[in-house]
Amino acid sequence: MNIKSRGIRLPLAALSGLLAGFAALAVAELVSAAVRPESGPVIAVGGAAIDRTPPALKDWAIRHFGTNDKLVLQLGILAVLALLALILGLVALRFRRAGAGGVLVFGVVGALAATSRPDSTSLADALPSVIGSLVGAGLLYVLIGRLTAPVHDAADAAAAEGEGDSALTGGWDRRGFVVAAGAAAVASAGAGLLGRSLNESRGQGAVASRGEVVLPRPVSAARPIPSGAALHTPGISPFVTPNGDFYRVDTALVIPKIDATSWRMRIHGKGVARPLTLTFQDLLKRELIERDITLTCVSNEVGGPYVGNARWIGVPLADLLKEAGVRPPSRGGPADQLVARSQDGMTIGTPVEDVMDGRDAILAVGMNGEPLPFVHGFPVRMVVPGLYGYVSACKWIQDLELTTFADYDSYWVKRSWSQKAPIKTESRIDTPKPFARPKAGTVMIAGVAWAQHRGIDRVEVRVDDGPWMQADLAAEDTSDTWRQWSLPWKATPGGHTLTVRATDRTGQTQTEQRTPTIPDGASGWHSVVITVD
Repeated sequence: MNIKSRGIRLPLAALSGLLAGFAALAVAELVSAAVRPESGPVIAVGGAAIDRTPPALKDWAIRHFGTNDKLVLQLGILAVLALLALILGLVALRFRRAGAGGVLVFGVVGALAATSRPDSTSLADALPSVIGSLVGAGLLYVLIGRLTAPVHDAADAAAAEGEGDSALTGGWDRRGFVVAAGAAAVASAGAGLLGRSLNESRGQGAVASRGEVVLPRPVSAARPIPSGAALHTPGISPFVTPNGDFYRVDTALVIPKIDATSWRMRIHGKGVARPLTLTFQDLLKRELIERDITLTCVSNEVGGPYVGNARWIGVPLADLLKEAGVRPPSRGGPADQLVARSQDGMTIGTPVEDVMDGRDAILAVGMNGEPLPFVHGFPVRMVVPGLYGYVSACKWIQDLELTTFADYDSYWVKRSWSQKAPIKTESRIDTPKPFARPKAGTVMIAGVAWAQHRGIDRVEVRVDDGPWMQADLAAEDTSDTWRQWSLPWKATPGGHTLTVRATDRTGQTQTEQRTPTIPDGASGWHSVVITVD
């Protein structure tokens, strides 16, 4: 092999690896349409990576990438696969079978990831990765074969080199390689696009079922929001968070799209005298209640965005449990944990005592006057006031099991989070924003405070190291919602640090001590630094 030929073939070998990887993923996408979208290798490996990510790293990703953390993960997986495909292409140029075998190894990894996911119910989940890797390995073997096709004899080689347009120039099948590579690229693109289209069409039945849902009038409607509950201060969070702006923190790389007409949910387990199986229509026929409830994610840092307020409509969860014969521990019930299972395999454990203590814990079917959006749990999710989402807010719910905390650890508890997690008293400055440069004079400091199921009694603001000043509280909707507050401040030129703290109705004042989100939610005072011009 001459130097010129080798210089040409090295980048083409790397390109062969890329094409093989692309073909493997495209075919896997197409096969996953016949199995289920979650069985695709990128989704399966991404899900496995999420399951094994240390809590601190997960919180870092949420803090820096927000709701784009899943997109960043998938792009990262694709980048790593592309790099490995390049390497396998180069390896195959020297060791043809080893390079192709490397592609098969990644197929095995994808298959194991798919079948080990909590929501996997069949070995068929391995098919996309297996079939995709077989196609990718075969393609790499063929392409490298075109790069290493021997010259027939010296006369042919000399003639080919002289003509400059032969299929055998430099000792490799140029024409054969170009044809094979081009055909593979076109076929792979077509397979990938077809697979993506088929996967997206799988959810059309669910979309249609949601469009047909008419939420009944609740037997117990939420009272009108008090006129003074929503301040009109520029920059403050709206009292009711629009569905499109409501935070989303979960582990689903593919949003489940469940057909409401086929949805079922079981209630069973320890202490259940009468197991129940409910359909979506069964829930709609029951006496629904409507409540304003603020939800908070345990991954919310001090001053963070993962808190939102909405008007929910649903079935009282305690009523369903009582119908099934469940008694809380305080009344002799044997189960102290209610484990909710999601369609995507998530498990969330909630204290039975909290669900049945009289608070408005519900199986929600509506959010802000419409059926639940898919991203927020359609057709049914749990909402329990006063508890962080990871111990209460199961989306895409399909199973409720009564058990004990001693017998079962839910998904997040297995990953070092606390079994029980009441929401901490917290407050946030929404305006002015960090590093803002307001003009000297009256500046409105405003934000929100929350202590669900206890209520906010007082909010105080401090400028630099000055005295605490009591802020004006907006009218309270309920103790289960956040409360807006404001304070007019006569701002003087220079740099200033604004700090806020809240006190709940139990007399507990928000602690100054900073703690991380792990294991049961962040704490500390929220501060912003500004410069007054």
